[in-house]
Amino acid sequence: MMFDLHFYFVLFLRRLPYVLMIMAASTMVGVMVAFYVPPVYRAEARLLFENAEIPDELAASTVRSSANEALLSIQQRILTRANLLALAERFQIFADVEDIAPDVMVEAMRDSIFIYMPQPEGGTGVITVSFGASTPEISAGVTNAVAEDILEQSVELRTSASGNTLDFFEQEVRRLSDEMVAQNAKILEFEEANRDALPESLTYRRGRQATEQERLLQVDRELASLRDRRQRLSDLYDRTGRLATSVGDLTPEQAQLETVRQELASALVVLSPTNPRVRALQTQVAALEEAVKEQLDAAGGGTLSTFEVQMLDIDGQIEYLAEQKDLIEKTLDTIKASIEATPGNSMVLGILTSDYENLRVQYDQAVASLANARMGDRIEVTDRGQRISIIEPAVPPTFRSEPNRKLLAVGGFGVGVFLSGLLVLLLELLNRTIRRPSELVSALGITPFATIPYIESRADVRSRRMRLVWGSLGVAVVLPLLLLGIVVYVIPVDEVIAVLTEFFGLGVDVDPQLPSTSG
Repeated sequence: MMFDLHFYFVLFLRRLPYVLMIMAASTMVGVMVAFYVPPVYRAEARLLFENAEIPDELAASTVRSSANEALLSIQQRILTRANLLALAERFQIFADVEDIAPDVMVEAMRDSIFIYMPQPEGGTGVITVSFGASTPEISAGVTNAVAEDILEQSVELRTSASGNTLDFFEQEVRRLSDEMVAQNAKILEFEEANRDALPESLTYRRGRQATEQERLLQVDRELASLRDRRQRLSDLYDRTGRLATSVGDLTPEQAQLETVRQELASALVVLSPTNPRVRALQTQVAALEEAVKEQLDAAGGGTLSTFEVQMLDIDGQIEYLAEQKDLIEKTLDTIKASIEATPGNSMVLGILTSDYENLRVQYDQAVASLANARMGDRIEVTDRGQRISIIEPAVPPTFRSEPNRKLLAVGGFGVGVFLSGLLVLLLELLNRTIRRPSELVSALGITPFATIPYIESRADVRSRRMRLVWGSLGVAVVLPLLLLGIVVYVIPVDEVIAVLTEFFGLGVDVDPQLPSTSG
């Protein structure tokens, strides 16, 4: 089926009054909305985000946040509920609005504040701050307040971060210093408790052990020699009854006693003990011993014989050497125990020393970091690090930024076109009347030989023409009357002129703070 352009053109002409009325009404609504939407002024301030003045190679700041991270943190602090409510109260932004909820105020403030920074180049970027308000003065005041708040938050954020870093490393240095003192005390306590079994004296103790072992062998030899001498003296005394002494040291009785004892000993060699000669000599020896004993008792009593003196001397030496041997053996046992305990003590001491060295390394690193933290904090306190500065404060704008009245008017016209087209489409979809031969074929399934078009009567023509006239009159009369009512009762003439000149780009906006010239 061919597209019938003539048919649709005639159909459009029939619906033209409805299309015009809808388009006119929609356009008028768009213009009224553009007039009635309150104006929004948006002042703009520009801030500069700069790199640190001092190169990092010389002295680096401890605050390492990027420009985007710093701005995001500052923005979240500025857009807090308390801060936004304080700004609204300070500039009386919602003074003309009654019974407005705080949540609504906060959302409106967040929607009106605009903070943006493009990707920084070389660490430097420009931050744009703006605020939309009903008057230029409020917009500029809030924008400058937000810009100042950004500066304050930036300084506070960086100084707080550097100060916290400095506090952390100061506490870390104190903690590690205390731990080093405690660990050193543990090492000293362990060394004091095990001073005889420390690894550094192991060589000395092994040498001393060898020396004591040699002394022990020497004492054993001396003991053996003394015991052998004692035994020989005792055997000699038992056999002879005397010791080899000097004759000049004896009394006559003692000398005679020694002589008789020698004779007795000689007789016993050749004679039997029962021999009269032997018995006589034994009797003589007993008599002389009694006499010698009386002499000794008379001379002082209790005087020891030479044999007894020598035996006491030898016994004293043996007792002394035995004591020395016990001391040496005890010393060797002590040295052996300390040598055996040295490996374990070496391991424990190594662990304690290793812990101390680890603490010392951490302490040195903490001291170095503390020095860097102090330098970084000094950089931030003196504002020599990354910083934000205002390069262009906000001023009251001359032109309103919202609403875009041209766009609203064009939007109203576009909505009218859409609605009129939708109306025409709906009317055609709801109209089941057969108006063309093609529709007759599709509806009845027959092919007509000929078709006779509908012939309007004079009454139909007049009725159609009257509808067209009345519709045109409605559009031509009602629309001006509505505009006149708006001008007279709603918007003053001078404001209408200002709006029209702005809309068509023929002039500048009229300052809304100026008094109106019409009633």
